[in-house]
Amino acid sequence: MTTAAPHTEMDVKLYDVAGKKIFVAETGQGAPLVLLHGGGPGASGVSNYQRNIAALAEQYRVIVPDLPGYGRSSKGIDATDPFGYLAHHIRGLLDQLGIDKAHLVGNSYGGACALRLALDTPDRVDHMVLMGPGGIGTTRTPPTPGLNSLLSYYTGEGPSRAKLEKFIRTYLVFNAAQVPDEIIDARYQDSIDPEVIASPPLRRPSGRSALKTLWKMDFTRDKRLTRLPVPTLVLWGADDKVNRPSGGKMLADRMPNCDLYMAANTGHWVQFERAELFNTLCADFLAGRR
Repeated sequence: MTTAAPHTEMDVKLYDVAGKKIFVAETGQGAPLVLLHGGGPGASGVSNYQRNIAALAEQYRVIVPDLPGYGRSSKGIDATDPFGYLAHHIRGLLDQLGIDKAHLVGNSYGGACALRLALDTPDRVDHMVLMGPGGIGTTRTPPTPGLNSLLSYYTGEGPSRAKLEKFIRTYLVFNAAQVPDEIIDARYQDSIDPEVIASPPLRRPSGRSALKTLWKMDFTRDKRLTRLPVPTLVLWGADDKVNRPSGGKMLADRMPNCDLYMAANTGHWVQFERAELFNTLCADFLAGRR
C-alpha cells in the first residue's frame, strides 16, 4: 500500500473518529487543505493524489485521509446514506485536528463527500474543488458504462486484476498508457482485503430503502445547492466515462458561486491525467486567484 507520495515526506497517523479509525497522511504548512479520494476498488488517499501532494504542499498544509472503507481506515460504512456518512467522519476528523475551516478537494466519491459536508455545514468549508463528483443526476439517467464497471467489481465472479485493469484503463482515464502496471497491481492487492470484500464501500443500493438511498445520493434534488455560499471550482474531464461531463454545467448553473473548467482529452481522473494543469488551477483558485 502506498503511504507516501513520490519524493515527499509525510507524517502519518490513525485518528479515532466516531468509532472508526481514520488513516491520515500530512505534509506542508499553511491553510489546511483536505484531499478526498475517489471510490474505485483499491483506492486510497495518497495513491490517488500522488502527482499533486508535493506541489500543493508548497503553499498548504495538505491533509490526505483514507476515507472510511478504504486503505488503512476502518472498513464498513452506512450504506443507507453513504455520502452523509463520509461527510460526518471527515468533519469529525477536522474536529480531531482542531481545524474549524478547511479547503476541500474531492474526486468522484470524495467529491460527493466534500459537497455533502459543505451543504450540511458550509461554515466548515473555505473553498472547494470538485473533480467529476458523484451524486449529480445519478438517479435520473441510466448509469454510465464506467459506473456499471465500478459497481459490479465485487459482484458476479468477484474481484480480479483483469476487471480492475479494464475499469482503470478503459473507463477511468482517457489515455490508458498513462497508468503504469504498478498502480493496478497495488490497487488490486488493496481491493482484495478480506474486510473490503465482506463489506464493499461503494455498491448498488438494494432492499426496501434503495430508492430512498438513491435520492439521498442525488444532489440535484437538494434545494440547498442553489444557495451554497462556498466558492467552488468544478473540474471535469470532457471524456469522463464514469460520471457524465454534463454534470459540470448542471452544477455551474445551480450553484451561485461556482466556476467550471472542462478538460479536453481527459477522463475521470483529472488530478492524475492532467496533474500540472490541476495543480496550477487548484492552487490559484484556493488562494483566491480566480
